[in-house]
Amino acid sequence: MSQPYPVQENLISTTDERPFQTLVDPRGSAASSRSVLSPDGPPVVSLIGNTPLVPLRRITWEVAPNVSVVVKLEGQNPGGSVKDRAALSIIREAQRSGALAPGKTLLDATSGNTGIAYAMLSAALGFPVHLALPGDVGPERVQVLKAYGAGLTLTDPSEGTEGARHFVQDLAAREPDRYFYADQYNNPANPLAHRTTTGPEIWHQTGGQITHFVAGLGTGGTMTGVGGYLKERPVRVELVGVQPDSPEHGISGLKHLATADVPGIYDPQIVDRTVDVKTSDAKRMARELTREEGLFVGISAGAAVTAALKVARSLKEGVVVALLADGGFKYASASFWTA
Repeated sequence: MSQPYPVQENLISTTDERPFQTLVDPRGSAASSRSVLSPDGPPVVSLIGNTPLVPLRRITWEVAPNVSVVVKLEGQNPGGSVKDRAALSIIREAQRSGALAPGKTLLDATSGNTGIAYAMLSAALGFPVHLALPGDVGPERVQVLKAYGAGLTLTDPSEGTEGARHFVQDLAAREPDRYFYADQYNNPANPLAHRTTTGPEIWHQTGGQITHFVAGLGTGGTMTGVGGYLKERPVRVELVGVQPDSPEHGISGLKHLATADVPGIYDPQIVDRTVDVKTSDAKRMARELTREEGLFVGISAGAAVTAALKVARSLKEGVVVALLADGGFKYASASFWTA
């Protein structure tokens, strides 16, 4: 088993900085801009971001002694995923611009995580939300969304998230006065969240020693935002995108970019290389992370670690950071956990 890289012991940490220190009250009260830490601010907002970065120990036995593989646990956000960051950024910018005004309903398509983040924030901030999801999403995600009180439309599962996107685009075009179409796939506030929070967190948590950043490609917001920040640092950081190996896959939240509609916010030039991962390998790794590292994470997280280990095994030294988008609880009904 490999020995830890010297910086590794310092990676179990969080930053002192809190993202998104102010927000606009959607109801247009006199306290329209308030600190999230103030007594009358929604406490849940202050919990978004500042997630831990932890080293992997047991599954890195094939990695060289001077290589560290560490993971950013975005499942520790209050809504359970990295999408809390993007959702808050989108909502904040929409409220500031007046696009999400009193009387309007936030509308978007989602595979689950962004929708849960929207629903959580709608409950905390007091505006309605309506979401479209593919009809084959897991029951846990549907139950969570219903618990938050979100309006739901389940679209044709054979059309995937693209079908849900087409549904909300048509609905928003028909009733523009009723809906604010958040459009996470094309909204610049999505990558902005990661440029201003996720990227700086990772840089400071690694003491600037990160050499590789690995993340799944879905909307592209995480990679574009974090990657944009890291590319501006004084040392070179290689950006590794992770995608399914085929259009027919079961890795929720990720896109096979060669055959999917490429999101407008995604900058394909920013990625230095892309690693294709089989669904079976992603599920196997999610199961292995649970049983060997004690980390109960989602399938896309399994894909990210599969790619990160592939990168790490090719190195003699370095710090490989993989972003794990969510936890495993929203996939608990899947049969692969007990295989």
